[in-house]
Amino acid sequence: MNPLKRFLQSTSGKIGLILTISILLISLLAPILHPYDPATDRNYLLRLKPPNSEHWFGTDGLGRDILVLVWYGMRTSLTVGLISVGLGLMVGLILGLIAGYFRGYLETVIGWLTDILLAFPSILLAIAIVTVSGPNLQSVMIAVGVVQIPIYIRLTRSMVLSLREQEFVIATKALGADPTRIIFNHILPSTLSPLVVQATLSIGTATLEAAGLGFLGLGAQPPTPELGTMLSDAFKSGYSLSSPWTTIFPGLFITLSVLAFNLLGDGLRDSLDPRS
Repeated sequence: MNPLKRFLQSTSGKIGLILTISILLISLLAPILHPYDPATDRNYLLRLKPPNSEHWFGTDGLGRDILVLVWYGMRTSLTVGLISVGLGLMVGLILGLIAGYFRGYLETVIGWLTDILLAFPSILLAIAIVTVSGPNLQSVMIAVGVVQIPIYIRLTRSMVLSLREQEFVIATKALGADPTRIIFNHILPSTLSPLVVQATLSIGTATLEAAGLGFLGLGAQPPTPELGTMLSDAFKSGYSLSSPWTTIFPGLFITLSVLAFNLLGDGLRDSLDPRS
Protein backbone atom coordinates (compact mmCIF):
# COMPACT_ATOMS: atom_id res chain seq x y z
CA MET A 1 0.00 0.00 0.00
CA ASN A 2 1.12 3.55 -0.74
CA PRO A 3 2.74 5.22 2.35
CA LEU A 4 0.44 8.24 1.97
CA LYS A 5 -2.63 6.01 2.08
CA ARG A 6 -1.26 4.18 5.12
CA PHE A 7 -0.66 7.53 6.82
CA LEU A 8 -4.20 8.73 6.06
CA GLN A 9 -5.55 5.52 7.59
CA SER A 10 -3.65 6.19 10.82
CA THR A 11 -5.88 7.92 13.36
CA SER A 12 -2.93 9.14 15.44
CA GLY A 13 -1.18 10.42 12.31
CA LYS A 14 -4.20 12.43 11.14
CA ILE A 15 -4.80 13.94 14.58
CA GLY A 16 -1.10 14.78 14.89
CA LEU A 17 -1.04 16.36 11.43
CA ILE A 18 -4.09 18.53 12.19
CA LEU A 19 -2.66 19.63 15.55
CA THR A 20 0.79 20.31 14.06
CA ILE A 21 -0.60 22.39 11.17
CA SER A 22 -2.81 24.34 13.59
CA ILE A 23 0.11 25.08 15.93
CA LEU A 24 2.35 26.12 13.03
CA LEU A 25 -0.34 28.41 11.59
CA ILE A 26 -0.99 30.04 14.97
CA SER A 27 2.73 30.62 15.43
CA LEU A 28 3.29 31.98 11.92
CA LEU A 29 0.24 34.26 11.98
CA ALA A 30 0.87 35.67 15.46
CA PRO A 31 2.50 38.93 14.22
CA ILE A 32 -0.44 39.48 11.87
CA LEU A 33 -3.14 38.62 14.40
CA HIS A 34 -1.61 40.82 17.11
CA PRO A 35 1.80 42.52 16.85
CA TYR A 36 3.43 42.18 20.26
CA ASP A 37 5.37 44.98 21.90
CA PRO A 38 6.44 44.25 25.50
CA ALA A 39 6.72 47.96 26.23
CA THR A 40 3.18 48.88 25.21
CA ASP A 41 1.17 45.68 25.78
CA ARG A 42 1.24 46.15 29.55
CA ASN A 43 -1.80 47.56 31.28
CA TYR A 44 -1.59 47.50 35.06
CA LEU A 45 -5.31 48.31 35.32
CA LEU A 46 -6.00 44.86 33.83
CA ARG A 47 -3.70 42.86 36.12
CA LEU A 48 -4.74 39.22 36.69
CA LYS A 49 -8.13 39.48 35.04
CA PRO A 50 -9.78 36.06 34.58
CA PRO A 51 -10.71 34.85 31.07
CA ASN A 52 -13.45 36.97 29.53
CA SER A 53 -14.81 38.02 26.14
CA GLU A 54 -12.01 40.58 25.65
CA HIS A 55 -9.12 38.48 26.98
CA TRP A 56 -9.96 34.85 26.27
CA PHE A 57 -7.08 33.45 28.34
CA GLY A 58 -7.12 36.23 30.95
CA THR A 59 -4.21 38.53 31.80
CA ASP A 60 -0.96 38.10 33.75
CA GLY A 61 0.60 40.07 36.59
CA LEU A 62 1.61 42.88 34.21
CA GLY A 63 -1.79 43.14 32.57
CA ARG A 64 -0.67 41.44 29.36
CA ASP A 65 -3.04 39.26 27.35
CA ILE A 66 -2.04 35.64 28.00
CA LEU A 67 -3.45 34.55 24.63
CA VAL A 68 -0.98 36.86 22.85
CA LEU A 69 1.87 35.67 25.06
CA VAL A 70 0.99 32.04 24.30
CA TRP A 71 0.98 32.77 20.56
CA TYR A 72 4.46 34.24 20.73
CA GLY A 73 5.62 31.67 23.25
CA MET A 74 4.66 28.96 20.77
CA ARG A 75 6.75 30.71 18.11
CA THR A 76 9.75 30.72 20.43
CA SER A 77 9.30 27.08 21.49
CA LEU A 78 8.84 25.83 17.92
CA THR A 79 11.86 27.82 16.74
CA VAL A 80 13.99 26.21 19.43
CA GLY A 81 12.56 22.76 18.63
CA LEU A 82 13.08 22.95 14.87
CA ILE A 83 16.55 24.50 14.95
CA SER A 84 17.89 22.28 17.75
CA VAL A 85 16.58 19.09 16.12
CA GLY A 86 18.00 20.22 12.79
CA LEU A 87 21.38 20.78 14.45
CA GLY A 88 21.31 17.41 16.21
CA LEU A 89 20.18 15.62 13.05
CA MET A 90 22.86 17.19 10.84
CA VAL A 91 25.76 16.48 13.19
CA GLY A 92 24.50 13.06 14.27
CA LEU A 93 23.85 12.00 10.67
CA ILE A 94 27.36 12.91 9.51
CA LEU A 95 29.06 11.21 12.47
CA GLY A 96 26.81 8.17 12.18
CA LEU A 97 27.60 7.77 8.47
CA ILE A 98 31.34 8.03 9.15
CA ALA A 99 31.24 5.58 12.07
CA GLY A 100 29.08 3.03 10.28
CA TYR A 101 30.83 3.05 6.92
CA PHE A 102 34.52 3.54 7.70
CA ARG A 103 34.49 1.80 11.12
CA GLY A 104 37.89 1.19 12.75
CA TYR A 105 39.45 4.01 14.78
CA LEU A 106 36.83 6.56 13.70
CA GLU A 107 34.00 4.33 14.89
CA THR A 108 35.71 3.86 18.26
CA VAL A 109 36.22 7.61 18.82
CA ILE A 110 32.66 8.48 17.76
CA GLY A 111 31.35 5.65 19.94
CA TRP A 112 33.19 7.07 22.95
CA LEU A 113 31.74 10.52 22.23
CA THR A 114 28.24 9.04 22.03
CA ASP A 115 28.66 7.12 25.28
CA ILE A 116 29.90 10.24 27.07
CA LEU A 117 26.89 12.27 25.94
CA LEU A 118 24.49 9.47 26.86
CA ALA A 119 26.06 9.10 30.30
CA PHE A 120 24.33 12.30 31.45
CA PRO A 121 20.55 12.76 31.74
CA SER A 122 19.54 14.98 28.81
CA ILE A 123 18.13 17.81 30.92
CA LEU A 124 21.23 17.91 33.16
CA LEU A 125 23.52 18.03 30.13
CA ALA A 126 21.43 20.85 28.64
CA ILE A 127 21.54 22.76 31.94
CA ALA A 128 25.33 22.39 32.08
CA ILE A 129 25.77 23.69 28.52
CA VAL A 130 23.44 26.67 29.05
CA THR A 131 25.11 27.51 32.37
CA VAL A 132 28.53 27.63 30.70
CA SER A 133 27.43 29.57 27.60
CA GLY A 134 24.96 31.86 29.34
CA PRO A 135 21.14 31.76 29.57
CA ASN A 136 19.73 32.94 26.25
CA LEU A 137 17.76 31.55 23.32
CA GLN A 138 20.84 30.69 21.23
CA SER A 139 22.38 28.73 24.10
CA VAL A 140 19.14 26.78 24.54
CA MET A 141 19.14 25.83 20.85
CA ILE A 142 22.73 24.61 21.04
CA ALA A 143 22.18 22.76 24.32
CA VAL A 144 19.05 20.95 23.16
CA GLY A 145 20.71 20.22 19.81
CA VAL A 146 23.77 18.66 21.50
CA VAL A 147 21.46 16.45 23.59
CA GLN A 148 19.89 15.14 20.37
CA ILE A 149 23.18 14.25 18.63
CA PRO A 150 23.83 10.77 20.16
CA ILE A 151 20.32 9.62 19.22
CA TYR A 152 21.00 10.24 15.53
CA ILE A 153 24.55 8.88 15.68
CA ARG A 154 23.32 5.53 16.98
CA LEU A 155 20.33 5.34 14.65
CA THR A 156 22.36 6.24 11.54
CA ARG A 157 25.29 3.98 12.44
CA SER A 158 23.07 0.95 13.02
CA MET A 159 21.41 1.41 9.64
CA VAL A 160 24.68 1.99 7.79
CA LEU A 161 26.17 -1.17 9.33
CA SER A 162 23.36 -3.24 7.82
CA LEU A 163 23.27 -1.41 4.48
CA ARG A 164 27.03 -1.56 3.82
CA GLU A 165 26.78 -5.36 3.57
CA GLN A 166 23.92 -5.30 1.09
CA GLU A 167 24.55 -6.55 -2.44
CA PHE A 168 23.88 -3.20 -4.13
CA VAL A 169 26.56 -1.50 -2.00
CA ILE A 170 29.07 -4.31 -2.57
CA ALA A 171 28.39 -4.15 -6.32
CA THR A 172 28.89 -0.38 -6.33
CA LYS A 173 32.23 -0.83 -4.55
CA ALA A 174 33.29 -3.45 -7.09
CA LEU A 175 32.58 -0.98 -9.89
CA GLY A 176 35.10 1.40 -8.34
CA ALA A 177 32.78 4.06 -6.88
CA ASP A 178 34.42 6.26 -4.26
CA PRO A 179 33.12 6.16 -0.64
CA THR A 180 31.52 9.62 -0.85
CA ARG A 181 29.36 8.58 -3.78
CA ILE A 182 28.40 5.29 -2.13
CA ILE A 183 27.43 7.03 1.11
CA PHE A 184 25.41 9.91 -0.34
CA ASN A 185 23.94 8.26 -3.44
CA HIS A 186 23.19 4.76 -2.16
CA ILE A 187 23.28 4.50 1.63
CA LEU A 188 21.90 7.88 2.76
CA PRO A 189 18.60 7.68 0.80
CA SER A 190 17.83 4.35 2.48
CA THR A 191 18.25 5.87 5.96
CA LEU A 192 15.98 8.88 5.49
CA SER A 193 12.63 7.32 6.48
CA PRO A 194 13.56 6.37 10.08
CA LEU A 195 15.49 9.63 10.48
CA VAL A 196 12.43 11.66 9.45
CA VAL A 197 10.30 9.76 11.96
CA GLN A 198 12.87 10.25 14.74
CA ALA A 199 13.23 13.96 13.91
CA THR A 200 9.46 14.45 14.15
CA LEU A 201 9.35 12.74 17.54
CA SER A 202 12.40 14.71 18.70
CA ILE A 203 10.74 18.07 18.01
CA GLY A 204 8.23 17.35 20.78
CA THR A 205 11.02 16.29 23.14
CA ALA A 206 13.09 19.38 22.27
CA THR A 207 10.10 21.66 22.86
CA LEU A 208 9.60 20.11 26.29
CA GLU A 209 13.29 20.44 27.18
CA ALA A 210 13.30 24.08 26.05
CA ALA A 211 10.27 24.73 28.25
CA GLY A 212 12.04 23.03 31.15
CA LEU A 213 15.08 25.26 30.74
CA GLY A 214 12.80 28.28 30.52
CA PHE A 215 11.06 27.23 33.74
CA LEU A 216 14.45 27.09 35.47
CA GLY A 217 15.29 30.60 34.24
CA LEU A 218 17.87 29.36 31.73
CA GLY A 219 15.82 29.81 28.57
CA ALA A 220 14.63 32.85 26.65
CA GLN A 221 15.12 35.96 28.75
CA PRO A 222 12.53 38.74 29.19
CA PRO A 223 10.93 40.38 27.34
CA THR A 224 10.91 37.42 24.88
CA PRO A 225 7.73 35.38 25.54
CA GLU A 226 8.35 31.66 26.12
CA LEU A 227 5.97 29.06 27.55
CA GLY A 228 8.36 27.68 30.17
CA THR A 229 9.28 31.19 31.31
CA MET A 230 5.59 32.08 31.61
CA LEU A 231 5.06 29.11 33.92
CA SER A 232 8.11 30.05 35.96
CA ASP A 233 6.97 33.66 36.38
CA ALA A 234 3.51 32.55 37.49
CA PHE A 235 4.89 30.13 40.10
CA LYS A 236 7.51 32.54 41.42
CA SER A 237 4.93 35.32 41.75
CA GLY A 238 2.48 33.06 43.57
CA TYR A 239 -0.22 33.40 40.89
CA SER A 240 -0.54 29.68 40.21
CA LEU A 241 -3.21 29.24 42.92
CA SER A 242 -4.87 32.64 43.05
CA SER A 243 -4.90 33.09 39.25
CA PRO A 244 -4.65 29.55 37.81
CA TRP A 245 -5.16 30.68 34.21
CA THR A 246 -1.62 32.08 34.26
CA THR A 247 -0.31 28.49 34.40
CA ILE A 248 -3.11 26.45 32.82
CA PHE A 249 -2.89 27.88 29.32
CA PRO A 250 0.93 27.91 28.90
CA GLY A 251 1.04 24.35 30.29
CA LEU A 252 -1.80 23.26 28.02
CA PHE A 253 -0.04 24.50 24.90
CA ILE A 254 3.24 22.83 25.91
CA THR A 255 1.28 19.59 26.23
CA LEU A 256 -0.46 20.11 22.88
CA SER A 257 2.85 20.77 21.13
CA VAL A 258 4.46 17.60 22.47
CA LEU A 259 1.32 15.56 21.77
CA ALA A 260 1.03 16.90 18.19
CA PHE A 261 4.55 15.94 17.15
CA ASN A 262 4.43 12.59 18.97
CA LEU A 263 1.19 11.62 17.22
CA LEU A 264 2.56 12.83 13.89
CA GLY A 265 5.73 10.80 14.43
CA ASP A 266 3.70 7.70 15.29
CA GLY A 267 1.69 8.10 12.10
CA LEU A 268 4.82 8.54 9.99
CA ARG A 269 6.46 5.51 11.60
CA ASP A 270 3.43 3.34 10.78
CA SER A 271 3.24 4.57 7.18
CA LEU A 272 6.97 4.47 6.38
CA ASP A 273 7.70 1.12 8.04
CA PRO A 274 8.21 -1.38 5.19
CA ARG A 275 6.93 -4.18 7.46
CA SER A 276 3.49 -2.52 7.68
